[in-house]
Amino acid sequence: MAIAEEGAVPAAATDRADGELRPPASVKFFYSIGQVVESGYIAVNGFVFFYYTAVLGLSGSMVGAAVAISMCVDAALDPIIGSWSDSVRSKYGRRLPLMLIGAPTTLLTMGLLFAPPSGITPFLLFVWLTLTKGALRAFASVFNIPYFALGGEMADGYAERSRLVAYRLLGGIVATVVITALAYSVFFAGKGGLQRPDAYPAFGWSIGALVFVVSLVSLAGVWRYAASLPQPQTKPAPMARRLVGELVEIFGNASFRILFLSMLVFASAAGAHAALNNHNYVFVWKLRPEMIQFLTYASLVGITVGVPITPYLLRFWEKKAVVGLGLGLLCVGWTVLPVARAGGWFMPEGNEALVYLIVTQLVVGLGLGFIYIAYPAMMADAAEEHEMLFGHRREGLYFSGLGFAGKAAAGVGTMVGGFALDLLKFPREAGRSPDAVIDESVLAGLVIAWGPFCAALCVLGGLIFAPYAISRARHGEIIAALRRQRSMPH
Repeated sequence: MAIAEEGAVPAAATDRADGELRPPASVKFFYSIGQVVESGYIAVNGFVFFYYTAVLGLSGSMVGAAVAISMCVDAALDPIIGSWSDSVRSKYGRRLPLMLIGAPTTLLTMGLLFAPPSGITPFLLFVWLTLTKGALRAFASVFNIPYFALGGEMADGYAERSRLVAYRLLGGIVATVVITALAYSVFFAGKGGLQRPDAYPAFGWSIGALVFVVSLVSLAGVWRYAASLPQPQTKPAPMARRLVGELVEIFGNASFRILFLSMLVFASAAGAHAALNNHNYVFVWKLRPEMIQFLTYASLVGITVGVPITPYLLRFWEKKAVVGLGLGLLCVGWTVLPVARAGGWFMPEGNEALVYLIVTQLVVGLGLGFIYIAYPAMMADAAEEHEMLFGHRREGLYFSGLGFAGKAAAGVGTMVGGFALDLLKFPREAGRSPDAVIDESVLAGLVIAWGPFCAALCVLGGLIFAPYAISRARHGEIIAALRRQRSMPH
């Protein structure tokens, strides 16, 4: 099969009066279900912190440090994966070969993460967590970075690109619902719930197998379209020689710097919040595992509502304004109820608390829906601006930069959550005793760290994001300039 010229457009996708690159609905569908790898990782990641601290008894600082180390090492690998993905030439396109490596290795490492050897010392358990968590995240990145970059290449319209992200987000929602239902209604249902150590190995291996199978279906459905997209025509220079220059180049674009740094802060907030989710649900709000799943569903409903609203808003608003609205909703959701609980003014538990937490998660989910669609679409816009400014396509590096910021910061957020547990003197034995009594001052501190502290970080991220300047008009200028550049003889 001939290699497409870099910058060329698949003929089948451009048979339109406006010249936009738009994949058919069937390709969008198969692409969307590939989100199962990232969504599956995120879903199981929500159990790691609780499992290793409350169930296996590692200190919060050790678990936080292990997660931070593993994620920072993985984040450092992301530019290498992104550059590698940008330079691949094959009959399957430049993205799919790496994704075929990432799918089975994600299955293997996900299973091992939740199946540490029994009876090992705390230090060896720390080492096991660091290695398996890092390996899982790294191999998931081998799939996800080219997967996200592929989405940036499949469409080039300002609104069409957001619609493609919406498809992917809907695929992730379905995956998260299925995994959450399996977790709370099958693996952790019944007496002991999340505090049963024997339930975790089966959970890890089963979800890993599910992720693997669905990812292969996704690859089978998109490969023909992916193979028709632009690829490098010339053999790239060795990685060691080109990578530093490529990194300097992408940081030369102000739009990339703004998106990268704001994501760094936002993901730190989200990482700290997610790390403390189950501790708050179990010990502060006194929810049973069967009840916790409804909070995930509420968040997903909010995200789902945001999916059709976002393209509608983008008909009138800029992507920057949509992200600002999303951050505002997150700050409200992470502040109102936690502040009332920490202040002792409103202290519901069990079923009574569930109602208010569901409303909160609906608000948070709606905000996340706006952010999850607009942010990747803006990164793709910035990558096109980069091609206009520097003459090179760097989608892989751009999305690896977004991944680097998100994962490194999420690791830092988890570490902050671990330190918060130790600072609050959260009792380690509480996770193995369903009837444990925890001092109210510890619970108040826990809910503050989980809510208002994370909201404050979101505000900081919003301030960093404020100078972002690729508007609808600016994007139109970029696309016009790229079409002129691509039409010129080489």
